[in-house]
Amino acid sequence: MMNRRFRSRFGSIGTLAAALLVFLAGTGAATRAQESGDAADPAAALADTLVAACRANEADFATHLTSANAAAFRALPATQRSELMKRLSLSDEPGKPLLSSDNEKHIVLRCRAANNTVEYRFGSTRVQENLAFIPVAVVNSEQAEFGMVRDGGSWRLLSLGLVLFDVPQLAKQWAAADLAAREDAAIADLRSLAEAMRRYQRAFGKLPESLAQLGPAPKDQISPDQAALVPADMALGRQGGYIFRYRISPDANGNDNDFELAATPEAYGRPCKRSFFMDIAGKVHGDDKRGKVATVDDPLIPGEKAADEK
Repeated sequence: MMNRRFRSRFGSIGTLAAALLVFLAGTGAATRAQESGDAADPAAALADTLVAACRANEADFATHLTSANAAAFRALPATQRSELMKRLSLSDEPGKPLLSSDNEKHIVLRCRAANNTVEYRFGSTRVQENLAFIPVAVVNSEQAEFGMVRDGGSWRLLSLGLVLFDVPQLAKQWAAADLAAREDAAIADLRSLAEAMRRYQRAFGKLPESLAQLGPAPKDQISPDQAALVPADMALGRQGGYIFRYRISPDANGNDNDFELAATPEAYGRPCKRSFFMDIAGKVHGDDKRGKVATVDDPLIPGEKAADEK
């Protein structure tokens, strides 16, 4: 998973020499860099940036950004600040940084978290006046070139590959991607709920009266009231930032054989926006209802076809 994440974010690869790792403890790398005279070294400054990201230390991380990016970073919601550092550390949890050098005296940095360890191997730095470019490879993954710029007398992170490290613009892109992922998940959850409804109907000869009846059951105690067909959160009608609603819809003969489902943002715009509705035919409708419940009158989502179009 880490390899795919590095490829999708940064670029393509080669490998570097093996390293002897020593623990980076006590005071931060940035403090020691200044004490040892490495403050003028862009590679040391980049290592400090990655160390701060590894530790998920927001205050330290901001000091390694350009002035404009630091201000924009501090203004981000907490979830986006955390996500930005995760994208650099390639870890979903805070880690312990370990720093050393390889046989060519290039920096080697490990970020050791609970579930994984990411190892960065630095290449030779190219300096051009106030700009510096440093190739960095992740072991068993790919390589990216980090750009650094002198800002306020220190080296600051400028770019990843050919992409400028523009925090306001990146935040917009990541927010849009997160919104799309959450909405796709809500649609998938509607389909999962619908399948659970049909399985319940086949098992017990009727539809459940509420979502709660689909929830977890003690071992070997499955019943109409605890059918163990969906996770606990979904049985409570809340998952992934959405509230799920269920309603039995009598068929043409007045029998309770059909149902409708709806998914509505729990807090509109934070970050979910579109509301969704699954009709009795299993087709999903969706639109930006500004937090209101969608209906059968809303447009079908892309890929769905109305019954008369089949």
